[in-house]
Amino acid sequence: MHMADALISPLVGGAMWAAAACVTLYSTRKMQRSVDERRVPLMGVLGAFVFAAQMINFTIPGTGSSGHLGGGLLLTILLGPPAAFITIASILTVQALFFADGGLLALGCNIINMGLFPCFVVYPLLYRPLAGKKPTGGRRMLAAIVGAVVGLQLGALGVVTEAMMSGASDLPFSKFLMLMQPIHLAIGLVEGLVTASVVGFLARVRPEVLDQIPSAAEGRRGIQPVVVGMLVAAVVTAGLVSWFASTHPDGLEWAIARSTGHVSLPPPIDPVHNAAKHVQEKTAILPAYDLPMQERPTATELDDKSARNAWGIPSVGTSVAGLAGGAASLVLAMGVAWVFRPRRATDSASQ
Repeated sequence: MHMADALISPLVGGAMWAAAACVTLYSTRKMQRSVDERRVPLMGVLGAFVFAAQMINFTIPGTGSSGHLGGGLLLTILLGPPAAFITIASILTVQALFFADGGLLALGCNIINMGLFPCFVVYPLLYRPLAGKKPTGGRRMLAAIVGAVVGLQLGALGVVTEAMMSGASDLPFSKFLMLMQPIHLAIGLVEGLVTASVVGFLARVRPEVLDQIPSAAEGRRGIQPVVVGMLVAAVVTAGLVSWFASTHPDGLEWAIARSTGHVSLPPPIDPVHNAAKHVQEKTAILPAYDLPMQERPTATELDDKSARNAWGIPSVGTSVAGLAGGAASLVLAMGVAWVFRPRRATDSASQ
């Protein structure tokens, strides 16, 4: 659901950048008061894992489309809303800057659509009431599926609304809306199942990790094995499992193609869009999650590459991109968390 700049006007893009900045500032201030310092490494490895998981598009049967995990709800369950929002914002920033996945002008939209809704709307208003204080496996499954579905529905609605407000006249909006919501319903069901499975597994083997402010006695001991395990999972997913990603267009691209006949729209020609495109061309060192090519590939080469990826034949470019992006997401999320970590213990020790 990563929006491209072609869908967004400078006015809407700027407004959403401002909104994302406000939520980021709020989140960092909340982290200083509520996030346990021992959770900083967990933020980093979860950021790397979700980055890698977002590379794994899965086919939606019978549609010719694919989807990928958003990860916002999973992050929020494990980290709490402020830390989860910072983590997903870090991932989306890395994707836009280094991989040209989502536009720079549209980055604020993507952060709001994929971060604000699961972290600050779905989790407190749906997941926690449905799961209860002592969730059983069934309640956790129900809460995760409902939360993931509603979160993606809100995000998809956000995409349609932001494109409509931007005046993307090539899109027939009633048709676009009717395509976006159902396809993301299917994606949300898969995300809910995956989220419930991961959280259920951790609840069995390391239940203390689900306590977002663990006690001093069990916090570090409980978190360290999870940090190592999630780091291994991120490396394996980014370096190996990413070869098996579906080559079908994702839900947003599919909806645009069904609405207009084209997978993507040409960006408007104006100074703001041109500047964003120029910056992204300079920073995207691994565009489209692959090694940069000296010349544009031919149609035959693109078909060959799609066939290789569809069958999971090793792709050095994909592995390099996945590992590099996971590392960048880890460093950025941990860096922000470290800067804005609570300093009460340090302050009291110095007095």
